[in-house]
Amino acid sequence: MTVSESDFHVRPVQDAGKAVLSERPVIEDTITSMNGNHHGNTDGDSNAGLDGHINISRETRIATSIRNILEDMGEDPNREGLLKTPERYAKAMLFFAKGYEETVYDIGKDAIFNINHNEIVLVRGIEVFSMCEHHLIPFIGKVHIAYIPNGRVLGLSKLARIAEIYARRLQVQERLTKQISQAIEDLLQPQGVAVVMESVHMCMVMRGVQKSSAMTTTSCRTGVFKTSRAAEEEFQFLLKLKQN
Repeated sequence: MTVSESDFHVRPVQDAGKAVLSERPVIEDTITSMNGNHHGNTDGDSNAGLDGHINISRETRIATSIRNILEDMGEDPNREGLLKTPERYAKAMLFFAKGYEETVYDIGKDAIFNINHNEIVLVRGIEVFSMCEHHLIPFIGKVHIAYIPNGRVLGLSKLARIAEIYARRLQVQERLTKQISQAIEDLLQPQGVAVVMESVHMCMVMRGVQKSSAMTTTSCRTGVFKTSRAAEEEFQFLLKLKQN
């Protein structure tokens, strides 16, 4: 089933900025602001813009900043071991934030199918890696996604892709959990959605309290998962099943 953008009913996410389908203009505005020139080249090599100013790629700007940070740490960014570190770090940061360049509509528009199925669909153990916006330190976890269809289902791999889109942004776990849930709600209008996420935060392991065994769990439920005890109990039962 192919859907158009007008088929989506998108609601705002708490603390999440713009709604799913209006994210791309926000991204473009952000990149424009970073470049200081609306006509700048954001990803390629440096070049002269229409106003004669030099537009430098995001990767180059990040690498330059990292060189300065290394110097402020007392390191020599010109020594052999660090010579290419700023460029590597810049590429890594852009990869960690690549989710800003995609929307749920982009990945879901050709993967929605009319299926007469009204029981729980659960994909569990989706590995995600994200960057905490408070410390720029990673958190690593697993997402369990369940929904009860209302005449439409989504290709299973797209559930993992949705989690990936939002994980590859500067995040907090609470918002990430809610964004995944809302995205599925907006795509399918199902009977209900349940998302549970379990993560280890490196900001608690590597620094601060340094508690390596601490696990953070967040959840978000909509529709029948909030109103039906039977649906919630079945979801919990399926989560606890051992995978062979």
